[in-house]
Amino acid sequence: MPTPLEALQQTFGYAHFRGRQADVIDRVMAGLSTLAVMPTGAGKSLTYQIPALCRPGTGLVVSPLIALMHDQVRSAEAAGIRAAALTSADDNRDETIDRLRSGALDLLYVAPERASTEGFRRLLSQVPLALIAIDEAHCVSEWGHDFRPDYRLLRGLLDMRPDVPRLALTATADRHTRDDILAQLGIAPDGLILAGFDRANLRYGITPRDGVARQLARFIEENPGAGIVYAPTRDATERLAAQLAANGRAARAYHAGLDPAVRAANQKAFVASEDMVMVATVAFGMGIDKPDVRFVAHAGLPKSIEAYYQETGRAGRDGDPAATQLFWGAEDFARARRRIETDVEESRRPGERQRLNAMAMLVEAPGCRRAILLRHFGEDPPAQCGNCDNCLNPPTGIDATIVAQKLLSAAFRTDMRYGVTHLSDVLAGKETDKILMLGHNRLSVFGIADEAEQKLIKPVARALLARDALRADEYGGLSFGPGARPILKGEEQVPLILPPERARRRKSRDGADYPHDPLFDRLRALRRDLAREQGVPPYVVFNDSTLREMAALRPETLSGLAQISGVGAKKLETYGETFLAAIQSHDG
Repeated sequence: MPTPLEALQQTFGYAHFRGRQADVIDRVMAGLSTLAVMPTGAGKSLTYQIPALCRPGTGLVVSPLIALMHDQVRSAEAAGIRAAALTSADDNRDETIDRLRSGALDLLYVAPERASTEGFRRLLSQVPLALIAIDEAHCVSEWGHDFRPDYRLLRGLLDMRPDVPRLALTATADRHTRDDILAQLGIAPDGLILAGFDRANLRYGITPRDGVARQLARFIEENPGAGIVYAPTRDATERLAAQLAANGRAARAYHAGLDPAVRAANQKAFVASEDMVMVATVAFGMGIDKPDVRFVAHAGLPKSIEAYYQETGRAGRDGDPAATQLFWGAEDFARARRRIETDVEESRRPGERQRLNAMAMLVEAPGCRRAILLRHFGEDPPAQCGNCDNCLNPPTGIDATIVAQKLLSAAFRTDMRYGVTHLSDVLAGKETDKILMLGHNRLSVFGIADEAEQKLIKPVARALLARDALRADEYGGLSFGPGARPILKGEEQVPLILPPERARRRKSRDGADYPHDPLFDRLRALRRDLAREQGVPPYVVFNDSTLREMAALRPETLSGLAQISGVGAKKLETYGETFLAAIQSHDG
């Protein structure tokens, strides 16, 4: 059997391991169980694919979604790995089981629901296993942001095969979640490998929502390439997709309420595209292994920093520059707090409140967004990253405590029954019919805000809602939250961030700041044609970074092409002559 480095070079066409990949693989090769926390795009799949090629037996991979499994099988087969999935959507289950029993599979993907059944365990008892990998392992933890009870049932399968190393993989786990994963999956604490959370190629941007369709259209116009827009409701996905399409950008919607055939067709079109925008609810993306997503935007607030990190992490998995943008509103926080108090079981509410407060700190922060993210996951990052909105274009901060106190006082004096528009009118001293009818023109807070303060009332209200000093009911009425009292008593200040003047970014053809290269364009077109002929997404043929290296180095022989990063033996055999001919015939 090959060594891990030989498998990396021969099968995948990479000269060296990246980051902590080698550390994880060394532990698996030694038969040791491991929890690897690695950022999206760091090559987690290689940490189980390589040992599956280098250890006796089949590598079993437990994965949460059928679409993700099929995507991973397709990419593995393109690299020459013998892979299959055993799911309810596959009509070749008998053939797959025969291949497993005969030792003709390097990798088998299954869902946690199947992996925990007695019948599947009996099947596994008959075959040698190289390892058992649990992908998206944060789903096993109630501390995690995406808990799935079926993951809790995997321990029986793991303990049934104590001779097989277990490898848990996730990109998103804070300290509590990491500790819980180790305990639930029976991995010793010294089996943790923490590869870090930094996605240096992602640019983070966060902006208050103010006409989200217009804001999204502008952001997407400045960021070519394929992208994902997360919308908070099913209706919003369809509405925003239609608006983007009307502006000339290929866009489709994705949500659980669509006809399954339409949903599958939209997903297939997006995976195969190089410039489509998918407007989706948050379920979309977890089952997509598309590395060339150039941007991710949120039209509403993610439910936690962990969710935000995971969702934005679906951009730029190929390592090329990618942009993320979050548009948020005060109503997002109000809606989230109501959901916690009504829809979340009581034992989980403190953790959910803590997560929401952490999101409030992120969106209202005047400093580096990346530093806040990394500190949340226990890292000690530099004060500035140079690749987020606040680092690239620092905002102006002011002390808005006095305006906040006036707004809170107005809410109190009006019996905490009215929304921000009415309170703003009271503070401004406007004698509207409603104010006169209610007698609010006789209150001590009537007209106490000067012209400059009146302009700050709406952003101050947004900040108070985010930090739970104000709460909004379902009709928009504002009442005190637990954060109101210390502000009114002068024990806490209310810093307010004024957004900087918008600087238009320089636009590039493919969303990354690379010089234009006609040969690269030609190779992309060739890749597109080959992918269409074979019915696979373009990235399954080659990633952009591989094509860019081909265009720069212009190899003249197959052996020269084999030195390009990402050109393994199977792809060299399948595509080598075709791409060499395109390079050699190119003028310029």
